[in-house]
Amino acid sequence: MRIISRRCLVEFWEVHPDAEQPLRAWYTETKKASWNSPAEIKEIYRSVSILSNNRVVFNIKGNTYRLIVVVEYSQGKMFIRFVGTHAEYDRIDATSI
Repeated sequence: MRIISRRCLVEFWEVHPDAEQPLRAWYTETKKASWNSPAEIKEIYRSVSILSNNRVVFNIKGNTYRLIVVVEYSQGKMFIRFVGTHAEYDRIDATSI
């Protein structure tokens, strides 16, 4: 998958250093993937939440952090829409961000 943009992750882990290793691992694994459906993501990441509008919510570092992406399966792209703490996630609408 082509992930747009890694910079969001770097900026986040500069503020939350404990998120760096889990986000790097997610990035490395996801970049190698070629998912064609939400079910294929769910096979690898069982705890993901699949939302409407092609949004997928990943739990990072044991659900301490949340990562929301929009997936364009036909193009093999993921757009990072949000990365934040669980508390920050609770204050947003994940289906429209």
